[in-house]
Amino acid sequence: MSKVAREAYWVVIPSYNEAATIRDVAARARHRCPNVIVVDDASSDGTEQALAGLDVTVLRNEANRGKAGSLARGFEYALSRGAVGIITLDADGQHAPEEIPAFIERSQDDPNVFLIGARRRDHRRASFRRYLANCIADFWIGWASGQAIEDSQSGFRLYPARLLQTVKIPHGPDRSFVYESEILIEAARQGMVIKSVAVSVGRRSASSPSHFRPLLDIVRITRMVAWKLVGRGMYPVGLYRLLHRRLGGRTPDRRHYGERASVTPLRK
Repeated sequence: MSKVAREAYWVVIPSYNEAATIRDVAARARHRCPNVIVVDDASSDGTEQALAGLDVTVLRNEANRGKAGSLARGFEYALSRGAVGIITLDADGQHAPEEIPAFIERSQDDPNVFLIGARRRDHRRASFRRYLANCIADFWIGWASGQAIEDSQSGFRLYPARLLQTVKIPHGPDRSFVYESEILIEAARQGMVIKSVAVSVGRRSASSPSHFRPLLDIVRITRMVAWKLVGRGMYPVGLYRLLHRRLGGRTPDRRHYGERASVTPLRK
């Protein structure tokens, strides 16, 4: 099977009040992929103006839709242009656009694989609440999907077009992180394999606080997963598969959150 052309991939960057970092992130992404979309979620800090003159597509929401709504709009635009795969990354500088080619190269061999950027992070330097919240989310989503998903809350991903064309998930303003979690479960239900690509994690800009609220968002994610499990009789097969894969010799390196044998290393 011939490889998919690099021009068939698009990058979507949702942005809300990220004027301090968005131009740099978008320009670096454009250097790695010819098709870049920035979805400005009704920012009030001049985000749209910060992108003036840059060779990227800017879609502006007239009202705030939240991250999920912005992603959905970017997906729709890219799919209408024939995208085979869509890469997403955050606008705050935490994700390195230089790592985009690793996703594209992996997807070119199998356009139907769902890729997540598993962040290599020393949990001793991270917020304990955030680290714990991520571990809880990984467990619940892994159970519901029947796959050992690594770093389920990472926004650095590659979505196969086939998934986005068939899965319809609510994307209201209050479902940003629920949306990104639910689509993993739906991908697994379609028989799609979810794999990891090891990525670095940069320092978040001081002017760009995280929109992830560990307690509230994990409660919402857990509630969503619980309903899905109840609907499938608690899906014991999924729990068995998750535990079997986690205990079957693929245990994460405790020094770094997101590193395991199944993670594909970046090419130097």
